[in-house]
Amino acid sequence: QVQLVESGGGLVQAGGSLRLSCGSSGRTFGDYAMGWFRQAPGKEEREFVTSINWNGSIIRYADSVKGRFTISRDNAKNTVFLQMNSLKPEDTAVYYCARARSSSGARTFYDYLYWGRGTQVTVSS
Repeated sequence: QVQLVESGGGLVQAGGSLRLSCGSSGRTFGDYAMGWFRQAPGKEEREFVTSINWNGSIIRYADSVKGRFTISRDNAKNTVFLQMNSLKPEDTAVYYCARARSSSGARTFYDYLYWGRGTQVTVSS
């Protein structure tokens, strides 16, 4: 069983920055793509934010965060990061880290097998 633990969330003013981290248990972290999703208040579905394949050569972003968010990973430390800059109130959500079913990753919820419990990000206007 893989466990994912997110950290780094918090309260920030609009225009500010936060860096989320997600640590993974297990020895196969480097074999799989990782992704970040978010669930905004009052919304039922988790929204794709970004994904990174096993070696960082393929990265995808949602249009809403492109140019502001950056995903990266350190396979030696079993950790994936999400640098969030120029934050907006509409970025307020619980952010979830997820491990994909494959090495390439994808944008849909069902392409991910393991999920963290999430970390709250609140952006005030």
